[in-house]
Amino acid sequence: MGASDPRIRIEDLTMAYGDFVVQRDLDLDIQRGSVFVIMGDSGCGKSTLLRHMIGLRPPAKGRVLYDGESFWDAETDRREALTREFGVLYQSGALWSSMTLAENVALPLGEYTDLSPSEIAEIVSVKLALVGLAGFEAFYPSEISGGMQKRAGLARAMALDPDILFFDEPSAGLDPLSSARLDELILSLCENLGTTIVVVTHELASIFSIATDSVFLDADRRTMVARGDPRVLRDSCEDEKVRRFLNRGDPGADVTQGAQDR
Repeated sequence: MGASDPRIRIEDLTMAYGDFVVQRDLDLDIQRGSVFVIMGDSGCGKSTLLRHMIGLRPPAKGRVLYDGESFWDAETDRREALTREFGVLYQSGALWSSMTLAENVALPLGEYTDLSPSEIAEIVSVKLALVGLAGFEAFYPSEISGGMQKRAGLARAMALDPDILFFDEPSAGLDPLSSARLDELILSLCENLGTTIVVVTHELASIFSIATDSVFLDADRRTMVARGDPRVLRDSCEDEKVRRFLNRGDPGADVTQGAQDR
């Protein structure tokens, strides 16, 4: 694969529940080492698109490709192998409440590797330290804050050294400070490890802080209506709905300016 080839490609994708079409005609590339944000109003299909990408739901039409290989056209064993190349952080963190943080992070290592218990314990400590939770190995999820639970969930998502990380509303339920710390961690993973990161979010602070590229899904038109750097879309997107979304909370913003400039 060439340096300019996308790590992930979505081709002519339609998402539907029975006869109800959620989104249609989605075409986009996600470059390796980028932070790609999927945004849009509630109900537009952001999390549904994520589920199609991580193997939880097949598309009604179209393809999801990883390095040019079609995920849903592959045999079951190959799809399982592809899924081990990425990690997922869900909204809740999805930690097992009956397990310590160390046991949660160790779970995929015990399931998918032949490492010894001592080797697994060493990796677990490294992953927890990487997300700022060194010394919390013996804590249970109920004993730590929501922000720490999200970071512990990230440590587990990173356990197998995935090349791609998917985040579903990572800032949901977090205070602004915890959210900002998680954004910093996401940027650090991208910059220092070269991880390709896909984030579903509607939080403006996170969008402008971490995104290198983005797509806007429209619930009314049921397709993507804008693509690019969200800072550029905020100021000059031709679609007024996109500008309103990205300028909400800014009473001084002129959302008609982009259209007037044209």
